[in-house]
Amino acid sequence: MAHDLVCWKCGAALAALSLPLRRLDACPACRAELHVCRMCVDFDRRVATHCREPTAEEVRDKEQANFCDHFKPRAGAYQAPDTRTLDQARTELERLFGGD
Repeated sequence: MAHDLVCWKCGAALAALSLPLRRLDACPACRAELHVCRMCVDFDRRVATHCREPTAEEVRDKEQANFCDHFKPRAGAYQAPDTRTLDQARTELERLFGGD
């Protein structure tokens, strides 16, 4: 079972799925594909190809299912969006023009 895994896109629990994840497995909540770079332990934006595995072929779309043999799902794949900047801008607009 995938007890600690959550969807990379929405954060929904993936405990009902069994490992290893298949290429076409999808999140039951948002239907996002799960065998994707963004869900892999080797995904790292600080590396040129966003992958720490040196022998992996480059995958251009990190959010689409792929055939990478190095894929290993990671538990902390979901990162909530940072809405601070948007919230600050909205507050400033409301201050300038008044709220609804």
